[in-house]
Amino acid sequence: MVQGTSSNVGKSILVTALCRIFKQDGYKVAPFKSQNMALNAFVTQEGGEIGRAQAVQAEACGIAPSVDMNPILMKPEADSKSQIVVNGKVDRTISAREYYEYAPLLLDTALAALNRLREQNDIVVIEGAGSPAEINLRQREIVNMRIAKTAGAPVLLAGDIDRGGVFASLIGTIDLLEPEERGYVKGYLINKFRGDASLLKPAIDVLEDRTSIPVLGIIPYLRNMAIAQEDSVYLDECKSGLGETDLDIAVIRLPRISNYDDFDALATDGASVRFVSKTGEIGNPDLIIIPGTKSTIPDMEYLWQNGLAETIIKKAGKGTHVLGVCGGYQILGKMIYDPHKTESETTELKGLGLLDTETTFEKEKSTTQVSGQVRFNNGLLADMAGCEVGGYEIHMGRTRLFTAQPAFQITKTPKGPADYLDGASNAEGTVLGTYIHGIFESDSFRRGFLNAIRRYKGIPERQAGYFDRDKEYDKLADIVRASIDMNKIYDILNEGIR
Repeated sequence: MVQGTSSNVGKSILVTALCRIFKQDGYKVAPFKSQNMALNAFVTQEGGEIGRAQAVQAEACGIAPSVDMNPILMKPEADSKSQIVVNGKVDRTISAREYYEYAPLLLDTALAALNRLREQNDIVVIEGAGSPAEINLRQREIVNMRIAKTAGAPVLLAGDIDRGGVFASLIGTIDLLEPEERGYVKGYLINKFRGDASLLKPAIDVLEDRTSIPVLGIIPYLRNMAIAQEDSVYLDECKSGLGETDLDIAVIRLPRISNYDDFDALATDGASVRFVSKTGEIGNPDLIIIPGTKSTIPDMEYLWQNGLAETIIKKAGKGTHVLGVCGGYQILGKMIYDPHKTESETTELKGLGLLDTETTFEKEKSTTQVSGQVRFNNGLLADMAGCEVGGYEIHMGRTRLFTAQPAFQITKTPKGPADYLDGASNAEGTVLGTYIHGIFESDSFRRGFLNAIRRYKGIPERQAGYFDRDKEYDKLADIVRASIDMNKIYDILNEGIR
């Protein structure tokens, strides 16, 4: 099990690396995180929601994601309220205080999922959340030491040296654990290191002497990894393409942004992808993207309040291409209606009006994987009619088209053949919306989409880069394997808890 001294220390990426390493070594392996708080979600083949990080980890294992890998998903809707997804389906929306009382009741659900994974695999790599030393949560937590103790899982404690204070955070975490809990911690992983690792030896000696726990690895700061990241801290890094970039893409950093890794693949094809939160940061991009959001109406209000809405409308009026995905697609329309107050007390709000559409939120959420093809044939989708697309949908809204043109035809879901329309475009094809997350994973669609912008810009087209996540997982595994003591980790696995 990988736990951390805090959030954002790199637990998810370390679990991804270990999953790949164990797979490379011939083991049947699966990831597990009992409870995850995230807005980046993925839809399994069964139509269940799990955290995107666990889907990525499953991919690194070479297996299909399942709801057992993340049986409890918390999706924040406001500062103190979250939608709770249990075994892939929406269970309820409750406050932080209410969840504090509710969480222990979900422990059996989490353990049942873990036991199913253990029966099916040689190794299950468990990820913790936040810190195991959150003493205010200790009595009711179901994601850190309670899982480790119940499963008998040895723990690797990860710390982030890049932010400073890693030795204090490691020692402090151990000091705050109960004596029994300390016995589960079998090694430290110092993550995100830059520089000469030999300079850390004096501090490592003190750490090991004080806690009697060895440092099992110093992992370098990872750059240019085309692997989805769960923590929003990564949005601060510009995602530049391979070689020189000829397209500038500005993604609006909504307060409740979700599935922001939808656009990672664009950076493999000569595009610079940057996240912006102020009007002055937008500049003159070739494409503005409004991404998914867990709360469309509050984020639409945010766009109106800080001037971003007017800026996007003006840019679109002058020819800048605009794309909206899921909640971003809903924002592009004329009106958003929420008669059941599923998101807030606001029952209707004006959208950007860039597409002649209206969206109404319903009580039931649609979660499914989809495949289909391009239907429209102009602007951003010029010369692409019939091009295959795929991904997954997670939304409660139903969008009605008026003069806007349908963009995609959905032909298949995991349940079998399908026949319905998705997305919309204006007549010129300069404004496009879709409910399909992960649509840019398709090399042919991504190439056609970006080359349509290049033609409009009057620059040469490019061949699509090959977006190979499998290669990235091997690259990640090689770096981490070279940085940690895998022999010792295998010894720990064989010894268990003693």
